[in-house]
Amino acid sequence: MSSEEFRASWRKRRQRVLNELGDGLLVLPTAPLRIRNGDVHYAFRPGSDFHYLTGFDEPEAVLAAYRVNAREHRSILFVRPRDPKREVWDGSRMGPRGAIRKLGVDEAYPTALLYEKLEAQLQSVGRLFYTLGVDELMDRSLARVFERNVAFDYRGNPAAHPIVKDPAPVIATSRLIKDRFEISALDKAAKVTAAGHRRAMEAAAPGQMEYELQAEIEAMFRCMGSKRNGYDSIVASGANACVLHYVDNNRKMKPGELVLVDAGAEADLYTADVTRTFPVSGRFTDAQAAVYRIVLKAQKSAIRAVRPGRRWNAPHAAAVRATIDGLLGLGILRGDRKKLLEADAHREWFMHGTSHWLGMDVHDVGGYREPDGKPMKLRAGMVLTIEPGLYFGPRDQRVRKEYRGIGVRIEDDVLVTPSGHRVLTYGVPKERHDVEALCQRGR
Repeated sequence: MSSEEFRASWRKRRQRVLNELGDGLLVLPTAPLRIRNGDVHYAFRPGSDFHYLTGFDEPEAVLAAYRVNAREHRSILFVRPRDPKREVWDGSRMGPRGAIRKLGVDEAYPTALLYEKLEAQLQSVGRLFYTLGVDELMDRSLARVFERNVAFDYRGNPAAHPIVKDPAPVIATSRLIKDRFEISALDKAAKVTAAGHRRAMEAAAPGQMEYELQAEIEAMFRCMGSKRNGYDSIVASGANACVLHYVDNNRKMKPGELVLVDAGAEADLYTADVTRTFPVSGRFTDAQAAVYRIVLKAQKSAIRAVRPGRRWNAPHAAAVRATIDGLLGLGILRGDRKKLLEADAHREWFMHGTSHWLGMDVHDVGGYREPDGKPMKLRAGMVLTIEPGLYFGPRDQRVRKEYRGIGVRIEDDVLVTPSGHRVLTYGVPKERHDVEALCQRGR
């Protein structure tokens, strides 16, 4: 994709958001730099909303934009100036001229001029689209701008500040429907993530530490070009798989156990989110296979429910029905199927939802309800996870001994298409025979 195509996509996104917001000035800072310890910063990642509207990756940047009409707007980017001495230490900067040339904004200035320029802009607008409470320093600085504007026009008895409206919900709604550039990035993230998970299946072995397996996965991510993970990797062997957000990854894996790996690579600031559960010794035991079959069937049922016009929670309902049937088949649940469904009897062992939105953030922005309060309808361009699971704690007396300590989750990323769906993460094996074959390849 050409640079011109990317510039056009950022402009199109800004226009769509500004048309929805209406007349006023949008002010959107990127994520702040944070100190980790001493004089070391956490690795910088630009704010997702900011990058979505600008494509700019550097810190200490702010976007200001306003619409001219339904088809035109003006965009102003404030960035760090070029500084040859500083760039020796921290790397090259795009600078204002580079921002105009490479990003297609209308104007660009050094960040030091931000409040001077905003002061002039705010004198002529009645509404400010800005999220309060996120950047304390900018909140205070904008308040001082308001004070100066009031003092300048004190005889006109102006309002102390313009109407301030949070633009985040409008941006979130825009981000919910992915364009072709975003889908391309998600495909890339899925490809990288698939390579990491396949490597994990090949590398896992009894006696290995969970963090060693994590290193294999994340090394593959880096080798495939991913700068960072979309989230902290979960490598949970044995009963650790029953801890949903287990990230210690410090246990030695034992023969005959399962290991649950939930890991996703980020590509071009978009992340995949994939979970696979597989046998450390290369083959599922009968009990493990029985639980795995239920989760896999539930996942396939949920994926089939993904299509335009269906409610976003339709996949969960499908997964629950399949899970209840499976638990009845194992004898873990007994009774009338309809009553068990009404009672949410699955929640003892499948306690989380089946889906969440996916995109620049692993739990991506976007509402889950329509204006009438009903669950949101799926539309082409949405991307969601499908991740049912079953977790039988090691001391769960409600299940037979052979099932205790087994945790299984299977997760894929699914794009809603105009005619149905497409599984983005198809490159990660999940059929039992394929998983076992890959696990045994490294032996």
